[in-house]
Amino acid sequence: MAQRYKTFIASACFLAMSGCTIIPGGHFEGLKQGEQTENLEKELAKVNIQLIDSALISQQKDLNKKTAAEIGASNSSKNIAGLDLSNYEYKLGVGDVLTIGVWDHPELTIPAAVQRTAEFDGFRVQADGTITYAYAPKVPAAGKTVAEVREELVKRLSRVIEDPQIDVKVVGFRSQKAYVTGEVKKPGVYPVTETPLTLIDALNQAGGLNERADWKTVTFTRGNETEVIRLDDFYSKGDISQNRLLQHGDIVHVTRNDQRNVYVLGDVKRAGTVEVNRYGLNLAEALSEVGGIDERSADANGIFVLRKRDLEKDGVIADVYQLHAKNVAALVLAEQFELDPQDIVYVTSAPLARWNKVISLLLPALTTVDRLQDIDNQ
Repeated sequence: MAQRYKTFIASACFLAMSGCTIIPGGHFEGLKQGEQTENLEKELAKVNIQLIDSALISQQKDLNKKTAAEIGASNSSKNIAGLDLSNYEYKLGVGDVLTIGVWDHPELTIPAAVQRTAEFDGFRVQADGTITYAYAPKVPAAGKTVAEVREELVKRLSRVIEDPQIDVKVVGFRSQKAYVTGEVKKPGVYPVTETPLTLIDALNQAGGLNERADWKTVTFTRGNETEVIRLDDFYSKGDISQNRLLQHGDIVHVTRNDQRNVYVLGDVKRAGTVEVNRYGLNLAEALSEVGGIDERSADANGIFVLRKRDLEKDGVIADVYQLHAKNVAALVLAEQFELDPQDIVYVTSAPLARWNKVISLLLPALTTVDRLQDIDNQ
């Protein structure tokens, strides 16, 4: 069946090259007629064509289950049960402010004032990384935990006070910050404190993602290294390995979902783009978003999905899926067929002849769109 479709498509390419453009603006400049026809014949030989049927849907589901199982196995092999925060201890830095109190020695404790805050009256970690307290000058604090600073103060004050009971608290976290930018409701700077701050925590503090956020490509930058966090895998598949414990200077950036669209063209009520949200998008939803197919002219057996592939990696330029939608069962298949971002859905008025002309325009369009996106990203 696939070979038969390819034969029809290849033969129809010559008609498509005659200047009968199906999509407005679909003509591509810069190629001569003979050169364009020859190139398209070669490209069409690298197209996979499949029917959207129960077997394909089952294959999709099995692939999703396999991916989820691989994530679970990966987490298990790494002994990942979530971020281990049980041993987390905040390390002081320059600019942090401490309050220090000594029990039974009020002369060593700054009294609270109505007009002043504890941070105002506290002891700030100086540029040299130290704090100075009564009988304890130049106590190293930067890079130390509160417990370590308390231990050092007890050691020094023991010279003048018998068995000093000292209380040390951080009242101003000023030395360490993480940044949340991009498509969140409250982008900004968030302090790293004695309470562990994870990537998910930071996004929640930023009010969560807004409507234009891309759930799949959240970037996490630490120093000179940047990695992509698949936030959708965290929420939908329980992939806890996507979470991170934030440190000073970390940047979490949520990109826009400009490229997370599906294009619906052809004999539909309102041709255009449909957004793929965090919950995904199936073929039935995409057609519904554009008002459905035009029943006066569209052929229900001519619903196609064009999906780009990596030619260098797979040896295939695109996958083409066809839905025979003239029976009720097809509606169930359309509801179960998940679309990927940048898919092109095309509804023909004649299942083969019209599609043969259109595919000759859509195939080079995939390359053109990629080039434009590459230019935008530079």
